[in-house]
Amino acid sequence: MDERLNIKENLQLILSTLPEKPGVYQYFDKEGKIIYVGKAKNLKKRVSSYFTKKHDSPKVSVLVKQIINLKYIVVDTEEDALLLENNLIKEHQPRYNILLKDDKTYPWLCITKEPFPRVFKTRKIFKNGARYFGPFSSLATLHVLLSFIGEIYPLRTCKLNLSDENIKSGKFKVCLQYHIHKCKGPCEGLQSEEEYLQMISEVEEIANGNVNAISTYLQNQMSALAAELKFEEAQIIKEKYDAIERYKSKSIVITANLDDYDVFAYDEDDKSAYINILRISKGSIIQGYTIEYTKRLDEPKEEILAMAIVELRTKLKSKTKQLLVPFLPDLELANVTFSIPSRGDKKKLLDLSMQNVREYKLEKLKQAEKLNPDHRMMRILNTLQKDLKMSNLPMHIECFDNSNIQGTNPVAACVVFKKAKPAKKDYRHFNIKTVEGPNDFASMEEVVYRRYRRMLDEGTPLPQLVVIDGGKGQLGMAMSALRQLDIPARITVIGIAKRLEEIYFPEDPIPLYLDKNSESLKLIQQLRDEAHRFGITHHRNRRSKAQVSSELDSIAGIGEKSKKELLTHFKSVKRLRLASNDEIAEIVGSKRASIIYKHFHPDLSL
Repeated sequence: MDERLNIKENLQLILSTLPEKPGVYQYFDKEGKIIYVGKAKNLKKRVSSYFTKKHDSPKVSVLVKQIINLKYIVVDTEEDALLLENNLIKEHQPRYNILLKDDKTYPWLCITKEPFPRVFKTRKIFKNGARYFGPFSSLATLHVLLSFIGEIYPLRTCKLNLSDENIKSGKFKVCLQYHIHKCKGPCEGLQSEEEYLQMISEVEEIANGNVNAISTYLQNQMSALAAELKFEEAQIIKEKYDAIERYKSKSIVITANLDDYDVFAYDEDDKSAYINILRISKGSIIQGYTIEYTKRLDEPKEEILAMAIVELRTKLKSKTKQLLVPFLPDLELANVTFSIPSRGDKKKLLDLSMQNVREYKLEKLKQAEKLNPDHRMMRILNTLQKDLKMSNLPMHIECFDNSNIQGTNPVAACVVFKKAKPAKKDYRHFNIKTVEGPNDFASMEEVVYRRYRRMLDEGTPLPQLVVIDGGKGQLGMAMSALRQLDIPARITVIGIAKRLEEIYFPEDPIPLYLDKNSESLKLIQQLRDEAHRFGITHHRNRRSKAQVSSELDSIAGIGEKSKKELLTHFKSVKRLRLASNDEIAEIVGSKRASIIYKHFHPDLSL
């Protein structure tokens, strides 16, 4: 008790001396380990709030109880605080901090620092003087860029040490790339370093997104050569110019009137936050990138977006002064303007960024579900439980459907889904026994009663959810059957009406309308459709069997064995009727064949 009192007194002493300046604070546990790093515009107000007010978030309350000591670092601006906070989080990875998912595997475009630099893709960054452009969130995008560069610039791909001394000594010989015009042979001194570095300079401009500048430069160069009557050289430049124009046509151009922007979109779920950036230069999208943060303390989205903006602009070396955002982040940047567009081209850009962040989120979800198929099942069932306000997770669901055509051969079907998937071995058919004529309501009451009477007698676990294919009438009769068995409180029962896909609950006249794209509705529809298919199949089989039986049973002297042999061979009564006496005789003999043929052709003599 005394130890805890001393800790509290020590913290209060530190709090009383905190400056009212921007900075970063660090919380330590009893083992001296950093458990949380935060930034603040005003250190005194921000840090004191942890210890002087009651927190709504249980996670924050748990954090505060573990704080034994704290330290802080004062900085000049809020932007500096964000950068320092980012660096400390990456270095120490505190338990309670939002955590940036590892993105080391994203590819970059590398231009080496050596005589006659090489250009290639890489996933590793070394501090060797090379220049790196990226990262590229899509490998396909980088391949397109490299393919385009290779199309118009004959750069070397070898790893030879092309020092001036080696070239002059004749150490190297040109390779196949030279002979197919993919390289100009600098290894043999056939291309000057000055000319080669001019190509590298143009490649850098393209990698930075300044395609329009290169296009204008080539156009001017082409015109100058043409004016000097150097038409062959002008044609070579024209081919480069045309290639760049084709490349530009493949990129997304918003409008020539737009300035340079960084566009940010934000989306989240319970565990993660996703932020996308689109970089716009001269009206074109030159780069798109998405990052993911793992949330730890129910951080406000304004703080997460602020952290992501600093992270992404630092990573992509962006100096753009105009930022388009879905909401204002908890951030102030010197000489930078934030705006929330509501219409026009800027709103379209924001919508496109949001589309990208949602695609990224969906792709991550698909990857997780491939690695763990139960993840998708639990997500769907949790959603269904929430939508239907169920007390238990619907791991076992059953659905009933009646089938009769013009009142004949009434049957019902019960299909069973376990863990959101069909359990076909548990499907059941019911022939209606106690109901005369086409009465769907009474038939539903009968089959529901029979199904759960048997499950109770056998001690089989009951389902958590029962779906009735029909509206309030069928639902009411199903509930009547469950009340007779004294089990309505143990099962959630709903009805689904076909016309508007309305979901009905017992004793509630107002239906529930689920979003047509919701996974809950899709699962209920799948149950309903499967029950209908299963019921119809059984009904058709029963009608067919009844028709076959009545036709052949009426022929005196033809037993079950003969009927089976005839149907096995001819497949149907219709084909049997069209068969000749000799064809029938081959199956059941001439005596029985004569009887059968006369039955189908009473007016003909053999």
